[in-house]
Amino acid sequence: MNVLKVSRLTITAFVLPCLLIYFGIVFIPIIVSLYSGLLDWNGIGTSTFVGLDNFKNLFFHDTIFWPSVRRTLMFSVFSMAEIPIALFIAILLRRYIRKPNFLVSSYFLPVILSVVIIGQLWKTIYNPASMGGMLNQILIVIGLESWSRSWLTEPAVAMYSLYFVALWQYLGYHTLIQFTGISNVPTEVYEAARIDGAEGFKADRYITLPMIIPIFKISIVLAFIGSLQAFDMVMVMTGGGPANATDVISTHMYNMSFKSMQYGYGSSIASFLVVVCLIATVIINYIFNKLEKRFS
Repeated sequence: MNVLKVSRLTITAFVLPCLLIYFGIVFIPIIVSLYSGLLDWNGIGTSTFVGLDNFKNLFFHDTIFWPSVRRTLMFSVFSMAEIPIALFIAILLRRYIRKPNFLVSSYFLPVILSVVIIGQLWKTIYNPASMGGMLNQILIVIGLESWSRSWLTEPAVAMYSLYFVALWQYLGYHTLIQFTGISNVPTEVYEAARIDGAEGFKADRYITLPMIIPIFKISIVLAFIGSLQAFDMVMVMTGGGPANATDVISTHMYNMSFKSMQYGYGSSIASFLVVVCLIATVIINYIFNKLEKRFS
């Protein structure tokens, strides 16, 4: 039986403009970037087709590229690691707080703040004690002066300082997503489980977690892909320094494209990033589709 109340031609007429706009905004720039990665071009003058030379230099001769890839992947791992924490907080809020909306909104506040504001705030917190850095001053007061550091200028700890800021900023974001997913689980399911003796964290294990797998997948995809594209916070807080110790893929691409005026080479980095994002999305969807079939 045909349940459509309008013809397929009418649906196509309404959907096609949006598809064309989406194609023009998303896919055409990707295609142009892939082509630009095959050129020796400064972005302004004439270009020379060099084939895969940019990619060869990127993979085999660029001493900054692979460390930046490692930092970017670590960024993604840390971002995904906070999602179980966000889920745990969401479960506690749902179970023990009578009106949790205020707390959820408070946790979400850092997400709506400008990255520039957050970056400047945490740069002040990470400053040396002599410059009023709150973190180092607290360590000195509690007798842990040996732990004080120049958090953003020491290569060994600078990247981890950025990881922490990103976790702090987006914890409320993922808490809100998980809290929404948990709130949509029917209460009748918990009541039936309580009769069978499953309540508390046991009910969360066998009811909440399986039923919010699609929501959990959304958080994982957003965290992983968002971290691969990390750029603004790194540029605001360290600019990729000291000595490229906090460079990620996006900042390296920016530096090559607009500071070194190697637009073709920067496009090859962008193409690599696009491919990694696509592969990661496919893998994550595959894993969670398997989980959904297992628990459905």
